[in-house]
Amino acid sequence: MSEKSISEADYDAITDAAAHWCMRLHASDCTAAEREAFTHWHDSHPLHAFEYAAMLEIWDVADHLPRTEPAPAAVLPLKPRSHLRSYAVAAAICLAALPVAAFTGWEAGWLPNAYERFQASDGLTRVTLGDGSQVELNLGTELVYSHYKDRRQVTLKHGEAFFKVSHDSAHPFIVRAGEGQVRVTGTQFNVWKYEDQVRVMLLEGSVQISSDQVHGSVPLTPGMQASYRQGDATPRVRVMKPDDTALAWRQGKLVLDNLTLADALPLINRYLRKPALLADAGTGQIRIGGIYNISEVGNLIPSLPKVLPVYLTQNQDGNPVLNSIPRKSPKG
Repeated sequence: MSEKSISEADYDAITDAAAHWCMRLHASDCTAAEREAFTHWHDSHPLHAFEYAAMLEIWDVADHLPRTEPAPAAVLPLKPRSHLRSYAVAAAICLAALPVAAFTGWEAGWLPNAYERFQASDGLTRVTLGDGSQVELNLGTELVYSHYKDRRQVTLKHGEAFFKVSHDSAHPFIVRAGEGQVRVTGTQFNVWKYEDQVRVMLLEGSVQISSDQVHGSVPLTPGMQASYRQGDATPRVRVMKPDDTALAWRQGKLVLDNLTLADALPLINRYLRKPALLADAGTGQIRIGGIYNISEVGNLIPSLPKVLPVYLTQNQDGNPVLNSIPRKSPKG
């Protein structure tokens, strides 16, 4: 079965199977044999993996809904766009399995009536969300947009995105990233997420940064930056430098301005299939500079021994490891 010749009925069958596996794998009585069968199904065709990933995103949305007694209302399907057509079927299956009426969910602000998923795999990508907001996605970025009755919400799963938010004071725009969120009504800002680290840079307008750990929020004004990571009670806020190069990615560049390897690796690793690691803290203090094309960052790590006092090894998982070359003690 090739993707070029697949019929609509075949596609719907894949979506149904993805919904089935999503529910079974989340069930407490799922057996080892079922998990093995799922792995075989998942790996047997690229569309299986694609539809299952989409199903997991919808399951994540549904998983945050309050569990109440179902009301006598019809399931309200999500409104997918372009390649998300099949998500409506998948969402209906997943949501129908939960004791929540979808119409009630929309009215209460629990369920979105529109759901979009965007991914930038091979190049910088510009997209328009359902509310008209413009978003630029850096390489390796994935985000989900959901439109609720009382708000617009983006979940930045990983990567980096620059937002030009369409103003709508009645429907605040919220970006969830890591263990915090950015709340705006209309503005321009950048959000970067790598592992548990998140950084927000504000260019225009105003935003409120809040942590999942505590109540309350921290305001940002243009020219300010906030960062947080897992376990932080409040974001760390500072003023951006006039020559800050963090947004050079929008021109396809990665600028490392005399950074330590400890600070530079998170910026480099977001473009790598296998993140590079540091052998020790001392290696992390070695400094690096330069301007690189983000499409060629994959060649940067192998070239570092030519310009820095380091050599490369590899751990058991195949990650490159940077090791500092010991300095020779002067004789005498």
